[in-house]
Amino acid sequence: MDIIGILNSIVFIALCIHISSPKFSIAVDTIKLSQSITDGMTLVSQGEKFVLGFFSPLGSNKTYLGIWYKNIPKKTIVWVANGVEPINGSSSGTSGILTLNNTGNLVLKQNDKVVWYTTSQQGSLNPVAQLLDSGNLVVRNEKDTTREGYLWQSFDYPCDTILPGMKLGWNLRTRTEKRMTSWKSPDDPSPGDLYWGSLLYNYPEQYLMQGTKKFVRIGPWNGLHFSGVPDQKPNNIYAYKFVSNKDEMYYSYTMENDSVITRMMINQTIPLYSRTVWLEDQQTWQMIKSMPKDTCDHYRICGAYGTCIISASQICNCLTGFSPKSPVAWNKTDWTQGCVRNKPLNCTNKLKDGFVKVEGVKLPDCTHTWVDETIGLNECRAKCLNNCSCMAYTNSNISGKGSGCVMWFGDLIDLRKFEDEGQDLYIRMDASELGREGHNRLAKDLIRILASIIIVSGILFLGYRRYILRRRIIEDSEIIELEGGRGSEDEGDIDLPMLAYSTLVTATDNFSIKNKIGEGGFGPVYKGRFAWGQEIAVKRLSSDSGQGITELKNEIKLIAKLQHRNLVKLLGCCIEEENRVLVYEYMTNRSLNMLIFDDTKRKLLDWPKRFNIICGIARGLLYLHQDSRLRIIHRDLKPSNILLDDKLIPKISDFGIARIFGLDQTHGNTKRVVGTYGYMAPEYAADGLYSVKSDVFSFGILMLEIICGKRSRGFYVDNDSPNLATHAWSLWKKGRAIELIDKGIEDSCVELEALRCIHVSLLCIQQFPEDRPSMPSVVLMLGSDGEFSEPKKPGYYVIKKDSFAETSNSGQSEKISTNDMTITLLEAR
Repeated sequence: MDIIGILNSIVFIALCIHISSPKFSIAVDTIKLSQSITDGMTLVSQGEKFVLGFFSPLGSNKTYLGIWYKNIPKKTIVWVANGVEPINGSSSGTSGILTLNNTGNLVLKQNDKVVWYTTSQQGSLNPVAQLLDSGNLVVRNEKDTTREGYLWQSFDYPCDTILPGMKLGWNLRTRTEKRMTSWKSPDDPSPGDLYWGSLLYNYPEQYLMQGTKKFVRIGPWNGLHFSGVPDQKPNNIYAYKFVSNKDEMYYSYTMENDSVITRMMINQTIPLYSRTVWLEDQQTWQMIKSMPKDTCDHYRICGAYGTCIISASQICNCLTGFSPKSPVAWNKTDWTQGCVRNKPLNCTNKLKDGFVKVEGVKLPDCTHTWVDETIGLNECRAKCLNNCSCMAYTNSNISGKGSGCVMWFGDLIDLRKFEDEGQDLYIRMDASELGREGHNRLAKDLIRILASIIIVSGILFLGYRRYILRRRIIEDSEIIELEGGRGSEDEGDIDLPMLAYSTLVTATDNFSIKNKIGEGGFGPVYKGRFAWGQEIAVKRLSSDSGQGITELKNEIKLIAKLQHRNLVKLLGCCIEEENRVLVYEYMTNRSLNMLIFDDTKRKLLDWPKRFNIICGIARGLLYLHQDSRLRIIHRDLKPSNILLDDKLIPKISDFGIARIFGLDQTHGNTKRVVGTYGYMAPEYAADGLYSVKSDVFSFGILMLEIICGKRSRGFYVDNDSPNLATHAWSLWKKGRAIELIDKGIEDSCVELEALRCIHVSLLCIQQFPEDRPSMPSVVLMLGSDGEFSEPKKPGYYVIKKDSFAETSNSGQSEKISTNDMTITLLEAR
């Protein structure tokens, strides 16, 4: 080394010494020609956001050159240079040394052996390597700071993490791919067999792959989002984009809020992609998105022409005009063989074929597709119809009014049905199959078929779980099993974020009265917002609450482990000193109670909306009673415990007094009856006996209230009708049940549907539990046009008025005890 090189090295080492000294805050972010970094030395980006240096994973004696966050205590590695060939640190004199040579390339050596190097071919007279605040390590000409002037950059070689500004996709000029690849294990950053990459079909799409096996497919980019991720929408945390032209095709994101630290990564141990956010108050990473998020995200789980519906009792269903290829396997929940056409296509009559429009789907696998971005939907249809091999078509871009054409050839694979979003797909059908069934009829038939399977086969759900385990697929949110029988009292068994109280104080503006949105038996509820923009509902235990830590722990144990579209999502909890707080997803339309009994707001709920709410609640209860290894009895189903999101999708909430049953357990009893009078089944209110049929009774009362728009209690028409249930029974016996329907929805009401719901509700509230239907039967009846049995006299528990304390004007909970029985009044919870 010449004298200039020696002096440069001395200066560089001196600066590094200054970094470690508390007296100096200057950070060295650059190394120049012939300078070097050895173990114990680091580069720190100018804004002190990232560090480049040597590290060894916990429990490993191997050393790697990597980049990590500077100000996050738990070292979080975002990039590794020599994952394939580590430095063996077990023997003396084997530490690594990183230098920048005169060709403008970084070289990492162990002794005289090169273990890693960059491959820039451009060369430079005055190259420098610099660590940027973006986490990007770049080699450039000393005087050229433009992106175009980079000779090499680490962002072109992602590992298991994608940072803001990185590209995930292809450079089409060089035919090189930028993909996200997992570590082999937590202590081995060498590339694993799991990666997130893009496949260059005519209609390109991204996959989570295991080796050569497709594991999760998010569908092609449709102009707004990836087809399989319809909830991917603009937000105030990060902005995303997808670029596709003759030079490159990639996805990337940038930060809208620089104060938020977020990353995309692949888990090393299980097949999972996730986006996480750093929570400074809690000093932890919080997952905000993940793939797969449920079983329907797993590739081709329903086979060819099968569509996955996560909220259905049986998730796989054949498209209209198709039937299971193997009915025996299908009924055993082995759906991999898929479906076949009821009427095969005949190419000699191709112009007589037509197309069935299927709404709200993830587009099928794009392996065999053809795309023309210059034509519209009508010309696309004509081209598809004229080609016997074309099985489906749609717009390639759905932004604006839609544009472009994409056609599918061969079987349609990996379809998913979304209830409220997704896009339209036009599927080729024989002329004889066209117009047979509309969307509503399809929905009814699916409910009928699914519910029938549930009733006929008591082993359906157990078989499904065995099937999932057999495929080594992680349990989806629909069948998460409760651990430890009735649940451990140890909070450590609960996989739920513990939130700092200071975080919730900030989110709710110190629990400001202006943010208060409700009050229940547990305590007040406040609207809040996390630092990254997510709206939340914060339920705080009052010091004078009738509920306490037992109910709080019960709710955490249950709702944290039960994930379903029609159950409210618990985001976290706080148990600090005397503070007891639960944090939920925020429901824009608050509770059903606030809409259905308000003379003005009730008008917003026309009959289709009310019917959808009824069906959603029924599906949620079906999941609690049937779809979990342990049955969950809610015990307090009522309008104030039904929350509504911005699309009026109902979510069952408040599991503070819920109970867990084993599969072989049918009933239980208690001396402490806790619930809401007017919704409690008579056997529960009188004798403390509860079962799944107790919830069925409550659901029946709830249905009547939704249909009538009136409260169950305090409803008097004549002296013979002290409540809504007896009034409904009276009108039913007189053949005047139509009079029960809310006058405000007469214009939108489908009378036969409403009368069917009244019929079902009366079956649900029969006096004796054995006479009431189970929830699978209820779901069947709600979607069926068949004949039902005649309901028997409803059950209700009459208690003299002087046995109860009067409800306070404030609406606060007031509980009374009579004969060891605790009952919560209607307004209390």
